[in-house]
Amino acid sequence: MNAFFFITLTLFFIVIQTIILPTFLWFDQCFDLLIIEILFLSFIPSHYSMVLAIIAIGCLMDSISGVPFGHYIFSYLWVYIIVQIAKQLLFQRSTVFIFIMSIVSISIQHGFLLFSVFVQNGVDAIWELNFTLLIRQIFWGVVFIPPGIWLINIFWQKWILKTKFLQNSVFQNTEDRIDRIQ
Repeated sequence: MNAFFFITLTLFFIVIQTIILPTFLWFDQCFDLLIIEILFLSFIPSHYSMVLAIIAIGCLMDSISGVPFGHYIFSYLWVYIIVQIAKQLLFQRSTVFIFIMSIVSISIQHGFLLFSVFVQNGVDAIWELNFTLLIRQIFWGVVFIPPGIWLINIFWQKWILKTKFLQNSVFQNTEDRIDRIQ
């Protein structure tokens, strides 16, 4: 049931990022909204299935975007790894921690983009990139990632409560049917 929540969330962010936000002047080149989901997945207690989910999200984004294949996979994995390491060293529930991780995650994505441009076109092509775009995306990331993580946490907690209620009611109905049969 949790997988359904995160699949729906992924598709929601992809639709918002690719269809809705480009129509607005201020958000025409917004940061990658899936960073919010990746950071949220990094903050909740982790399992190895989280890594597989992050790889799947990265494959999906690599498939629909125009960047070299592996860009999103590796950037999402590095964000996940850095957050996991930082959670061990720092206090993870801090708002400052989320702000710092927002900046780091957007910078990681741009770092991978710079690296791929360097590999394909050489050093001169790096200086032709739009660095003001990086600054704008970091600004919008700092503004929207912490509230986005907070909202996802609220929706996820409600989702967990509703799924537990549904599971209990289905279990109760099954027990009632078994009792009637006996």
